[in-house]
Amino acid sequence: MSGVFLLDMAKERLDKVLAHLGLGSRKEVHRLARAGLVSVDGEVVRDAAFKFDPAQARLEVDGEVVVYRAFFHLVLHKPAGYVTSTSDRDGQPVTALLREEWQRDDWMPVGRLDKDTEGLLLLTTDGELLHRLTHPRWKVGKRYYAELAAPATPADVEAFAAGLDLDGEPLQPAELRLEADGRRVELVIREGKYHQVKRMFAARGNHVTYLRRVAFGPLELPKDLPPGESRPLEPGEERRLYEAVDLAPR
Repeated sequence: MSGVFLLDMAKERLDKVLAHLGLGSRKEVHRLARAGLVSVDGEVVRDAAFKFDPAQARLEVDGEVVVYRAFFHLVLHKPAGYVTSTSDRDGQPVTALLREEWQRDDWMPVGRLDKDTEGLLLLTTDGELLHRLTHPRWKVGKRYYAELAAPATPADVEAFAAGLDLDGEPLQPAELRLEADGRRVELVIREGKYHQVKRMFAARGNHVTYLRRVAFGPLELPKDLPPGESRPLEPGEERRLYEAVDLAPR
């Protein structure tokens, strides 16, 4: 009896699957089905309420094979002036930058970037992946390039490595690397507190004038991705992200 129940749980409605895959709204995919443009395992399905296992079946829409994915991921090169949000309550959201074919209602930004901060922003529909990538337990490093009002010093390197105290809240050790003049630095942190990078330098009597995130765990900001542009993760990038938090790609 339990086996039958589990089998039924794996089945999804055709209209829900097609909408999930970005092939239109529920209303639009109903029209596709009624027009005889959808087939499952070689059989035309006109009933959009038809249930099947999308991970096992061969799905075709208008003669094209559609590969089912449970979750989606995009890497976005965030420019300044956009807020890390999926709504316009606080300003222009980063999702406004996405191409029409990548617009979804279930995107979740992985970690926040301030409105004036640029760089790598990961968008995902996998809540468990998001949770692990941003939870301090997994110690996923986030690497930033920063420009400072005054040169950072070897004493700053030591203080960051020892773990700063922000308003009575101890931080995990961070890795600060200085470029020749000290005004340009790279910083790796493994937590994501509010305005953390800016507050860390402020605690040392300095000020961040420019900030860009260049890596999140094993995911690097693609050198060929211009500001404002995004693309799906490549299979290797996706695999390494999941492996970084002890998950299997799904």
